Amino acid sequence: MHAEITQEIEEYCEAHSTSEDDLLNRLDRETNLKVLRPRMISGHLQGAFLSFISRLLRPTSILEIGTYTGYAALCLAEGLSPDGTLDTIEIDEELEDIIQKYFNQSRYKEQIILHIGDARTIIPTLNKKWDLVFIDAEKKEYFDYYEAILPQIQQGGIILIDNVLWSGKVIQEVKENDKDTQSIIDFNKYIQNDQRVRNLLLPLRDGIMIIEKL
Repeated sequence: MHAEITQEIEEYCEAHSTSEDDLLNRLDRETNLKVLRPRMISGHLQGAFLSFISRLLRPTSILEIGTYTGYAALCLAEGLSPDGTLDTIEIDEELEDIIQKYFNQSRYKEQIILHIGDARTIIPTLNKKWDLVFIDAEKKEYFDYYEAILPQIQQGGIILIDNVLWSGKVIQEVKENDKDTQSIIDFNKYIQNDQRVRNLLLPLRDGIMIIEKL
């Protein structure tokens, strides 16, 4: 039996992890004060995980689908190779000001490219081979994002997908009108059976699926 991941356990983990830098801390605070649904921000532990993965891979090209206020993008950018770029796509144009505000204060500002619009139409216009992709956007569209990017992932490239435990609802009886939960359940099954990839589902925060293209 493993320890239940309570709020206290999460706080203990944060207290025993390298602190987020000042820019990320200020972005987290402003998001919580001024932006709707602030719980959507990646935050300290998940951000540190994203940074670790990126720094291990040293990617030349990163794609993020679902920028929100930019916290995860700034963490992912920490592993970019000196000539690398990060393309991040956000559908909500009202978030553009806060995103750019913090991107412009980052030492990676010349390497991060923000796209505002629907990822399903933007992805085909990006003529790149991705080393690392992070998906944290509309749950019912995970299939569309995945199939759109997989051909553009380098062999051995990594896809990280957020919210695949969906507050634990994936192991509960699904209500008839709960389309998001059913979409996540179906997506997880699809990845588990996809022979093109190797995958690992981690119970970090709301669940992160790590996928390696074979």
